[in-house]
Amino acid sequence: MKAKNNATMWKGLSLILVFLLASSCNLDLQVKGTNVIKPVAASGAPQPEDLKLIYGQLNTLATDQVDWYGMAEHTTDEMMGPTRGTDWDDFGTWRKLHLHTWDANHNQVVTAWNNIQQGLFQTTLLAESTTAPAQQVAEAKFLRSFWAYMSLDMYGVLQHRPATAALLDLPQVYSRKDGTEATITELEGAVANLTSYNGINRNQATKEAAYYLLAKLYLNKAVFEHDPTTPAGPFTFDPADMAKVISNCDAIIANNKLSISTKYWDNFTWTNSANSTENLFVRTNSDGINVTWQTCMGGHYNMVPSGWNGFVILSDFYDSYGKNGSVPADTVNDTRRSAVITDGSYNTLVGRNAGMLVGQVMGPDVSPTTGSHSVGQPIVALKDRSGNPLIFTRSASLFFSTESRGIRGNKYPLDPSTINSGPNASANDYVFYRYSDVLLMKAEAILRGGAATNGDTPLSLVNAIRAARGASALSAVDLTVLLAERGRELYMEAWRRNDLVRWSVFNNPVIERTSPSDPSRCVFPIPNIALSSNPNLKQNFGY
Repeated sequence: MKAKNNATMWKGLSLILVFLLASSCNLDLQVKGTNVIKPVAASGAPQPEDLKLIYGQLNTLATDQVDWYGMAEHTTDEMMGPTRGTDWDDFGTWRKLHLHTWDANHNQVVTAWNNIQQGLFQTTLLAESTTAPAQQVAEAKFLRSFWAYMSLDMYGVLQHRPATAALLDLPQVYSRKDGTEATITELEGAVANLTSYNGINRNQATKEAAYYLLAKLYLNKAVFEHDPTTPAGPFTFDPADMAKVISNCDAIIANNKLSISTKYWDNFTWTNSANSTENLFVRTNSDGINVTWQTCMGGHYNMVPSGWNGFVILSDFYDSYGKNGSVPADTVNDTRRSAVITDGSYNTLVGRNAGMLVGQVMGPDVSPTTGSHSVGQPIVALKDRSGNPLIFTRSASLFFSTESRGIRGNKYPLDPSTINSGPNASANDYVFYRYSDVLLMKAEAILRGGAATNGDTPLSLVNAIRAARGASALSAVDLTVLLAERGRELYMEAWRRNDLVRWSVFNNPVIERTSPSDPSRCVFPIPNIALSSNPNLKQNFGY
């Protein structure tokens, strides 16, 4: 995996100039693919991309563990990337994320910025079209708002270059506050021309996907519109904004095609396209993505599929499943933390649970024909590369870990029938937006001053989710409990950093980061190369 990851990292660095040209410089350069630019006539703006290609930009988020995903997860109390000898050293990129020591030249900070700017550029051409069909324009506006949210959340600014701008015009730069207001206005105006969610169009911009994003914007408005010199807060949440969160959540709840899935793992397995009743905005395997990386980034080399033996879940986070439910962590029945998957004989063929993996690792034995561990062989207690029992320990060191240290995650179980021939064939949808998060956002908005509706309370909303997960009911829910519950429900779904910032605890120490980090870490720096390409950009406070 180390070689694969390095290749990805250097690829991201090599594309910086291309993406900057597309997002920050002349409009006579149109991004057509990963690293191909197409010149157009100097007399006018490029023609809008095909809508399918615009959706395709989302694949940069759904096909790898780096950049946006790594920045959202490794910076938190949930995940880290230990160095195992020379494996996963990667010039310290993972350590810097977890220790909050990145700078404006950090490779993932740069590449994530470029991907976001490319997404904004591609969507703008169609979002501002005066001739395209209204629904296509509305979908493009949703997608532009999707990328705008990421830019505002991670970098605290929003670049905009009108499709009709003069050739040499530089992008305008919205402050975090102005960008938030502009994005809300655009998204609210687009809803009328979007279709309703019907279960089949889960990979398409729908009214419900727009309501979800609007709820996120209003929920984070206090953060995004706060004084940029104090990005860690404390924040003051306006009850009027919380009312908007609740009304947008209620608009989603009203759709009878969405509900809490009776089985948590129906939202993530290879059959989630058919079985999930929660996934309201996804990328499907047929869209050109696969979720192998979700399984392989923590899986050991001798597991099936052969993993890259990388990332781990912190033991304190693992233990959080028992504390608020007043159940000892080692006896908790919460299926979100760990569950046996019987569909397709998954557990019988692959030998592992879904969720978090700790202790002796089980899996298929070595095939005498292929010489590798393969589905179809007997399930045995696996060994590490030295022939010792492969036992995932609770603890890991960010700097010095053996190959077996650390709790691993298996959030997207792969189809056992396709693993031997190539796990990329597994048909899992990659989930961006999920119904249970809607309920948790509504609970939070009520706790932050919004008026309850439809008889819902934070306790009833949270316990409805917990009941479906096999977890014991809570007797009370306050903001501290809700943050922990959001972690338990949404781990490895790239929301943890956003949540910790909103709760003003992002900078708190964690197991391997023993001192509080600087409050400036609540936003990432604008890459230096972007600052040099657009003088309208100004570096964020503290960098």
